[in-house]
Amino acid sequence: MTDKVVVITGASSGIGKALAEKYAAEGFNLVLAARRLERLEALKEKLSNVEVLPVKTDVSNEEDCKHLIDKTIERFGKINILINNAGISMRALLEDVETEVLRKVMDVNYWGTVYCTKYALPYLLEQKGSVAGVISTGGYIGLPGRTGYSSSKFAVRGFLDTLRVEYLRAGLHVLVVAPGFTASEIRETALVADGSQQGKTPRNENKMMSAERCASIMYRAIKNRRRKMIVSFWDGKVIVLVAKLWAWIVDQILYAVFKNEPDSPLK
Repeated sequence: MTDKVVVITGASSGIGKALAEKYAAEGFNLVLAARRLERLEALKEKLSNVEVLPVKTDVSNEEDCKHLIDKTIERFGKINILINNAGISMRALLEDVETEVLRKVMDVNYWGTVYCTKYALPYLLEQKGSVAGVISTGGYIGLPGRTGYSSSKFAVRGFLDTLRVEYLRAGLHVLVVAPGFTASEIRETALVADGSQQGKTPRNENKMMSAERCASIMYRAIKNRRRKMIVSFWDGKVIVLVAKLWAWIVDQILYAVFKNEPDSPLK
């Protein structure tokens, strides 16, 4: 057991939920953030071996993020790890999508990371702790039909890479982690052109990495204070490497892959 405290956003499902279960198994006290408080409360009941503080949080709202950190300090007095996992995707061509959809994706993925990190930073510095941001391979290469999603993940990577340099001598550990396709609800809740939710994943979730496997890899990366981690192999490390060497080939491959999805917006 440990008295360390980890704050996890987007903890109601997918990778965030799996991270909560992993850190609980390792004896960490948890602060779990998401919009669906009832799911956090249900998860709390399962993780009875540690202290769990659920906090209803919309990370796109700055005051919610400040409230999350304030409640954490009020309850535990410190923060050892902040994992910015909350995220939302989208699926539409730029010519068709409402600009409000792009704004919403950026508000959740980028500004949610900025707000939570900003308010947690003094406490992370006190503990010489860790801040992690979950992007995806879409934060390294542009994914067609997902302009808002990829650009927000590029922005998160730039923000955290810069933060690492700013606090290079302060003992702050910064990890940028990029899972490939991972089984979760993110494709079901992805926004389409008019801002409504897609509702059904266009991909075979059973062939993807499990959220639990991804969480286990992330746990080790944070424990070992890694700087960057591309989690999966073929749709992660390989595609990012090839994109650096032969970008035009990757463009062709990505277009073909995403064009072949059911109901693809690509023409």
